[in-house]
Amino acid sequence: MYYRLNGITQRLSGAAASAYCPQGLKAGLPACSPPVIFTSPTKLVSEAGSQVEYLGANKVADLQRLFQKTDGVPVHLKGGLMDKLLYRTTMGLTVGGALYSLVALYIAAQPGNK
Repeated sequence: MYYRLNGITQRLSGAAASAYCPQGLKAGLPACSPPVIFTSPTKLVSEAGSQVEYLGANKVADLQRLFQKTDGVPVHLKGGLMDKLLYRTTMGLTVGGALYSLVALYIAAQPGNK
């Protein structure tokens, strides 16, 4: 059984075999592709070959060595000074926000003037 999308209910409904059209191809259309309007200098996949060019050196082995070292430092701080700075900034903002919310709750709990 074939299905098609009902335009009114937006659901799939049963359809006859005439609704089956593989890969969106319609009968009667020419098999050739239309001419290219905008062209740019591109390299086809078949021209590129199987070799892939990377932009830089592979640093995975060095990073694995750095992060898997058992020196007692948590993994989120092993990146150096920037990791420590980001961690301390995040913790400071978290503690500051918690204190600010407690102060706001205390002020909101005070009775207002009549």
